[in-house]
Amino acid sequence: MAKAKTAYVCSECGAEHGKWQGQCAECGVWNSLSEFVVEPAKAAGNGARRGGYAGAAAGASRITPLTEVAAGETSRSRVGIGELDRVLGGGLVDGSVVLIGGDPGIGKSTLLLQMLGALGDRMSGVYVTGEESLAQVASRAQRLGLPLAPLQALAETCVERILERAAEARPRVLVIDSIQTIWTELLTAAPGSVSQVRESAAKLVRFAKESGTGVFLVGHVTKEGGIAGPRVLEHMVDAVLYFEGESGSRFRVLRAFKNRFGAVNELGVFAMGDKGLREVPNPSAIFLSAHSGPTPGSAVMVTREGTRPLLVEVQALVDQSSLGNPRRVALGLEQNRLAMLLAVLHRHGGVAAYDQDVFINVVGGIRVQETAADLPVLLAVLSSLRDRPLPEKTVAFGEVGLSGEIRPVPNGEERLKEAATHGFARAIVPKANAPKKGRYGELEVVAVERLAEALDAVR
Repeated sequence: MAKAKTAYVCSECGAEHGKWQGQCAECGVWNSLSEFVVEPAKAAGNGARRGGYAGAAAGASRITPLTEVAAGETSRSRVGIGELDRVLGGGLVDGSVVLIGGDPGIGKSTLLLQMLGALGDRMSGVYVTGEESLAQVASRAQRLGLPLAPLQALAETCVERILERAAEARPRVLVIDSIQTIWTELLTAAPGSVSQVRESAAKLVRFAKESGTGVFLVGHVTKEGGIAGPRVLEHMVDAVLYFEGESGSRFRVLRAFKNRFGAVNELGVFAMGDKGLREVPNPSAIFLSAHSGPTPGSAVMVTREGTRPLLVEVQALVDQSSLGNPRRVALGLEQNRLAMLLAVLHRHGGVAAYDQDVFINVVGGIRVQETAADLPVLLAVLSSLRDRPLPEKTVAFGEVGLSGEIRPVPNGEERLKEAATHGFARAIVPKANAPKKGRYGELEVVAVERLAEALDAVR
C-alpha cells in the first residue's frame, strides 16, 4: 500500500507547508503546524464508495441556474425534546452535522442520550462512545429512566470502523462522544490532535451528507471556553451549540452560535436533576429573583434570544471607589459597553459615576448580547447610586445612543406581550416601540425619546 502524502497546515492561518517547522512562515505563530493527509479527490471518492456509504452515483457536474432547481422545504424530524428542537430551528435536518460543546460535566452526553431515548422507535440511533464503556452507558441510561430496548451503542474510536458499522446499521441519528477521542488510520498523530480532529470530522461530515444521517459531535472546550481543535471544525459543521451554566446552579442554557437551518442565538433552557435534564417551560421565571420587597439596583428588562422574548433581571451595585481608576465589572454584558453607557449617563443624564465602582450582573448566568439592555442597565445603576428602588412591576428595554437618544429595538410588541403575560404593570420603552394608545392590554407603556425622559419616569 502506497504511503499517504502528508502536508503541514497552520492551525491559525491555514497556510500549507511541505515539511514541519517550528514557526509558520505566513503568520509567524510558533508551534502551530499540524500534519494532515493530502488525499486526491478521486481517491477520496473511491474510498467513500468502497466504504459503502456513498450517496448518489457520481456524474458529470455542470453549472445550473437556480430557476431550474426545485426549492423544496427542508426535511425536519422532531427529536422529542422541545427545547432542543427549538435550538435546532424546529427539529433535526436530515444529513446535518451538529457540534455540541460545553464544560466537563455540564450535561452534553446526558442530553444526547436522552434525545436517543426520546426518539425511541421513531428514528433509529446509535450512540458511539470513545470515553466510556458500554456498561457505563447502559448504567447511565438506567439511572435516567430511559427505555433500553431502542438504544444502540458502539464503543469505538477508529473513524473508519465507525463508518463501516454505521453503513451496515443505517441509523437516522449518529452521536459521536467525543470528537477529540476519534482517530483515523491515515494519520500517525495522537487522538485529540488538531490533524486527527480535522480529518476525522471531515469523514463524518462526508458520511452525513452522502447518507442523510443526522450526526451529533460532542466537543471538549479549552480554558478560554472555545471548542478544542482546529477552528475549521466549526466551519465544517452545520450547527454549533454551546452548553452554558454557572457552577453550583442546576440550570443549563443551550445556545446556538451557528445554525444553517435556524436562528442564531436561539436559547434552550434545562434544569439538571437526578433524572437528567428537564425542560424549563417558563424560562423567564428562573431569570427573575424573588425579592421580598423593592430592592435598589434591580431592573427587569425584556431581552430577545433567537425567536424567544425573555424577562431578565439586571442588578447593579454602585459604591464609592478608593482607587484612582474606579472598577467597571460586567457579568453577562460587554464591559466596554458599560463604560460607554456610564459616559452617556454623565453627559446627557447629569449623573456622575466617575468616582464610583460599578458592578453589573445579569441574574441566572445568561449572557445578553443585544443593545436592548442599555436602558435597563442605566436605570439599575441610577437606582443603586441613589439607593432607591425602581417602581414596582416595571420593565424597560431600549438602546441608548451616544447623543442620549433612546432608539427602538426589534420585536417591540412581542416584548410587551411577554411583560404583560407575567403581570407587569408598567413598561419604559422607546417611543417607536410604543403602541399608539399608550397601553398594551393592562400594561401601561411610557414612551421616551431621550435619556433624560427615561430618568424622569423613575423618579
